[in-house]
Amino acid sequence: MNDTPSPVELRGRSRFKPLIAAAGAVLLAAASMMLSGVAHAEADRTVTSNTTGTHNGYFFSYWKDNGNVTMTLGAGGSYSVQWSNMNNMVVGKGWKPGSSHTVNYSGNFSPNGNGYLALYGWTTNPLIEYYIVENFGSYNPSSGATRLGSVTTDGSTYDIYRTQRVNQPSIIGTATFYQYWSVRQSHRSSGTITTANHFNAWASLGLNLGSHDYQIMATEGYQSSGSSSITVSEGSGPTSPTPTASSPRPTTSPTSGGTSACKVTQSVNAWNNGLTDNITIANTGTSAINGWSLKFTLASGQTITSGWSATYSPSSGAVTATNVNYNGSIAPGGSTTIGFQATHSGNSAAPTGFTLNGAACS
Repeated sequence: MNDTPSPVELRGRSRFKPLIAAAGAVLLAAASMMLSGVAHAEADRTVTSNTTGTHNGYFFSYWKDNGNVTMTLGAGGSYSVQWSNMNNMVVGKGWKPGSSHTVNYSGNFSPNGNGYLALYGWTTNPLIEYYIVENFGSYNPSSGATRLGSVTTDGSTYDIYRTQRVNQPSIIGTATFYQYWSVRQSHRSSGTITTANHFNAWASLGLNLGSHDYQIMATEGYQSSGSSSITVSEGSGPTSPTPTASSPRPTTSPTSGGTSACKVTQSVNAWNNGLTDNITIANTGTSAINGWSLKFTLASGQTITSGWSATYSPSSGAVTATNVNYNGSIAPGGSTTIGFQATHSGNSAAPTGFTLNGAACS
């Protein structure tokens, strides 16, 4: 592009307009053709103008304000797009409604200039536009925004931001709304997104979502050219929105005594005077765990400032993490992941001494 916009100018333009405002309402089409009771895959379809619908069982969205953008809808959750001489465009395949399910994706993302590959979606009540950015081109979408925290998941740390759009197009028309961002530090174009970890991390920072509308694995470009070829699918994991950080509560009383075998693995990411820790609790026993309390000891000088997927008390020293209402049951061979953010005074060592319901964890 000839002129590089400032961060403030860039966020104020129509770059974040994948809102299909021109469509007015999302249109749903049949997911597949049925003949004699047998489902038949739809043929590849080329899209060059603004529309939404379904193709081979996946919701899709195509939006541009001008320029040359050609999207080809392929088998299953696959699509490809080529763009040039355009101002702003967003296309992708996914789901309507979206959720906190795990998302698998693979492919190639090749922007020439500003563009990014992201899990992108909307909620209502509150109206929120969100991005989990996996890769980007010449411009970091978080430029100029204030970093609120981070979450470490799926092999990298994501920095968390919130920005605001004032009187801009949205899925409900012109409105003022917040955008939530998780921006991956280690870029990639294929992998797994544990969406619930981002939603929980946002909630722990007071960034609460509402009722889910659509959610797509999106390719976005701004005053650039490029190409992208992506296949998306649903992985295992939560299939409904997770509770917000303001209302976590156990739904079952933790089992007393060391009734279950457990294994704990963790991933600590530290910087300056802060850190995050993602902790996975695995049930290695032969019976289900119904309600749990995980106890551990923080290193000296560490204080928990926020957490997700559990309640934490106290914030330093010997800490107890207690399940919330959606993860109190862990089946044999199953696991759940929780985490927290903390400050430290120079000692960023991982917690030690894990016990689950009174039984020591390996």
